[in-house]
Amino acid sequence: MSKILIVEDDVAFCTMLKTFLQKKEYEVSTAFSGNEAIPKIKKETFDVVLADVRLPDSDGITLLDEILQQNSNTQVIIMTGYAEINMAVNAIKQGAFDYVSKPFNPDTILHTIEKALDTSATIDKPEKNRGANSILPEEVKIDTSFVRGVSDASKKLNEYVALVAPTRMSVLVIGDSGTGKEYVASSIHKASKRAEKPFVAVDCGAIPKEIASSEFFGHIKGSFTGAVNDKVGHFEAANGGTLFLDEIGNLSYELQVQLLRALQERKIKPVGSNKEVEVDIRVIVATNEDLSHAVKEGEFREDLYHRLNEFSIKVPPLRDRIEDLMLFANHFLEESNIELEKHVVGFADEVLETFKKYNWPGNLRELKNIVKRSVLLAQSDMISLDILPNDIVYAPNIAKQTYGLFKNQNEQELILDALEKANGNKAKAARMLSIDRKTLYNKLKQYDISL
Repeated sequence: MSKILIVEDDVAFCTMLKTFLQKKEYEVSTAFSGNEAIPKIKKETFDVVLADVRLPDSDGITLLDEILQQNSNTQVIIMTGYAEINMAVNAIKQGAFDYVSKPFNPDTILHTIEKALDTSATIDKPEKNRGANSILPEEVKIDTSFVRGVSDASKKLNEYVALVAPTRMSVLVIGDSGTGKEYVASSIHKASKRAEKPFVAVDCGAIPKEIASSEFFGHIKGSFTGAVNDKVGHFEAANGGTLFLDEIGNLSYELQVQLLRALQERKIKPVGSNKEVEVDIRVIVATNEDLSHAVKEGEFREDLYHRLNEFSIKVPPLRDRIEDLMLFANHFLEESNIELEKHVVGFADEVLETFKKYNWPGNLRELKNIVKRSVLLAQSDMISLDILPNDIVYAPNIAKQTYGLFKNQNEQELILDALEKANGNKAKAARMLSIDRKTLYNKLKQYDISL
């Protein structure tokens, strides 16, 4: 029976987690502070330690060092709120196995514990007391391949992905440029029954009109000038898997007709060939424009639109999921460190504040580029304010411009907008409006707004 120690100062939460894990047949001990945990760590050997990143008398990172000194084979999982993600990532660099963000459901922590136990059984623990700049072995690096997000907008997005992934439905992914539409499409594919088959991504805006049919459906040798070999098109390449068509609105009307026919009949005919090829593909398309408006204007076929839009998912812009900002920033930091062979640990506090005030018009793509640039320029183990671009450092505080009451004639609309984005949560709406709850209640009464 595996032994687990929970170090958490929230007694109710700690007790609940202990009960859950005991039902899963783990031997569980608890401690409500660092000082209470250390004697237990010295006395017993635990397979896994779940430690809150912030404790009344210390923090999870300090405790981590003590654990690794006592037993380097103990796997440490850091529990953290979204505001301390940066600290949790630093803990990963110093030897923690992984971190989980609160609030989490029981299955999430159970899965992480099982992974930690599997890892402990198959690989050596990283060398204890290593410096923050040392490189982790691949097996115990933080998994940066999937970032779910903790904001309400991200939770809704993840729910939709989980809901539609197992089906055969075509999906229309809508979102601003740079929001990660291809990432969403890839996530749907990986969670589908076609996960072991190809995922073929195509940028419809980058295909010249003259060769579009050949790109999608292939061609045979000699079918046109320059066709010196047979070519397999995107449809056939994705056979059995998923075809992702980015910026679908850029397709010519002629190709729209061909695409509709291929989807309806599940057959394609390579250019110059008289033989049809059967294909079994799932189509996911993405756009940053209003396709329904394009349909009304006659620029996009209505029958194709409805064929592609069996289920739609809207990817929120980064400014609407600010709670996820540091999750993504640390994700891109890890990627950049690997690509650029650097060892940057994290972000200075003033950088974090600047990031939170910025509007991010380029969304995740812009954030990724900024982080990568900063990692390249960093001369120390922390990203400092002086290496950020001036247009970010000196950008106006968008949050205060948007939600600053008493200086805006449209404050009633701002209140309604904040309440909608907070799903009716008055405390959260008040934080978005940069006012206290009492002031919000007075404003609700003033404008006769009831929920």
